[in-house]
Amino acid sequence: MVMSEQIESYLDSLFDKDADLERVLEGIRERGMPEISIAPGYGRLLTLLVALTKARNVLEIGALGGYSGICLMRGMTGEGRLTSLELREDYAAFAGSNLAAAGYGERAETIVGDASATLEKLAVEGRRFDFFFIDADKENYPNYLEQAIRLARPGAVIAADNTLLRGRTVNPDKMGPSVLAMREFNRRIAQDPRLTGAHLPAYDGLALAMVK
Repeated sequence: MVMSEQIESYLDSLFDKDADLERVLEGIRERGMPEISIAPGYGRLLTLLVALTKARNVLEIGALGGYSGICLMRGMTGEGRLTSLELREDYAAFAGSNLAAAGYGERAETIVGDASATLEKLAVEGRRFDFFFIDADKENYPNYLEQAIRLARPGAVIAADNTLLRGRTVNPDKMGPSVLAMREFNRRIAQDPRLTGAHLPAYDGLALAMVK
């Protein structure tokens, strides 16, 4: 039986190396940052989804080095804007520099601070978004989902990475707070009547939902 890792590696090998994304990954390694950027295949999927939905205002929760930000920006038209939320100022600065190097600096903003507090502020300001990407602290995924729905225009798409937590989500012996939160998040993606949802099992899992 062919293992999923072999399938993923084979499919990824069909695509040429990407200079902008490789620069992000190299910079992450050099700085000793966590090497947890979205998988290449899902990065390409984000670009496709943003383009297909014609999203003009995208909100990203968790910027890290800017890998997913570049993927999201590539799907937008010339008027599209990306708002990224990042807890750490040094990560935000690095992500911003990578977005600028890729040619998106003028259409991307990064807000530094606690994401939950920032999301509340955005709601008070009346901000609305067409597309959301969640890739941050896992214990807050249910909260981020609820806040994304609150900030969503009808038909907006919500994507979230790492929903399998390297197998811990489906292991009944694992009962840590991140695992429990992710199970609740995954259940809501499947069952919340405000959403039309789906789960993709490749890499480390990706949840997709459309706000009705």
